[in-house]
Amino acid sequence: MAKVNQIRHFVDRNVERQLVREYLLKETERAGFGGLHFERAFDNTSICTKVTLQAERVGMVIGRRGKIINELQRRIRTDFNLENPKLQVEEIENPALNAQVMASKLASALERGWYFRRAGHSSVLNVIEAGAKGCLIIIAGKLTGSRHRTEKFLKGHIKFCGETALTHMDVGQSTAVVKLGTIGCTVAIMKPGTKLPHEVDIISRIDAGLGPYLAPAMAGTEGTEDIIEESLSDEEAATELESLEKLKEDQEAVDEEPAEAEAEEPAEEPAEAEAEEPAEAEAEEPAEAESTDAETPQEEEVVE
Repeated sequence: MAKVNQIRHFVDRNVERQLVREYLLKETERAGFGGLHFERAFDNTSICTKVTLQAERVGMVIGRRGKIINELQRRIRTDFNLENPKLQVEEIENPALNAQVMASKLASALERGWYFRRAGHSSVLNVIEAGAKGCLIIIAGKLTGSRHRTEKFLKGHIKFCGETALTHMDVGQSTAVVKLGTIGCTVAIMKPGTKLPHEVDIISRIDAGLGPYLAPAMAGTEGTEDIIEESLSDEEAATELESLEKLKEDQEAVDEEPAEAEAEEPAEEPAEAEAEEPAEAEAEEPAEAESTDAETPQEEEVVE
């Protein structure tokens, strides 16, 4: 039972906050309402609910000598069930990056007779030129005929779900009342400087404060050297790099010597073969001459 009461408490609190938001949006729409932030804080010895209102034109919200803001705070305290509310006003630095302000301006343009495509494209360009990483505008309703239709205008990167959408997306909604009916305007803006999950920065070991990785000097050495985790100065890092380059050059020189020896051996074999061939030819010529001399006396005896 206690858990049910606790859940009901949070639901009722959020409902009251939404009602306060709708009331302030209606009262400060001409001043460029940009959103509300609720925060529980301590006021001297009591707990209060700090309500921060963001507006494009702060002077219209405060009024002369604070007349308007005092009246708004009194109405919030009496008409809504908030615990000791304290109303504050903040000025929006860049209205083009506030989704609620852009949605209200888009609805106002449609009510003044702007064609929906012109209004949608111009709003997207204004948001992107202000530095946003992405913008999505959805206009739904009776735009040109008797049937309901939806038009979307997208530029840049937009996230619809996940942690990136919850933390880096600003969404605002407004309604335009025209002759054909009502048109809903939704504006979603990805804040400038948002780092997407697939954007990864690779930092070198020296920039990270670590020394260079020292590999084993020879391929056949047993074990591996540990990675130097201590930060090295620029001079020490340069000397380490020079020593590594010298070791690499020595190893390449040792590997090139056997290759040169193998390349010289085949060149000597043909020379030796050419030197042996004339010697064999000279040895065969005297043997043939002796055999002919031995055959001639036998032929003469037969003739006699």
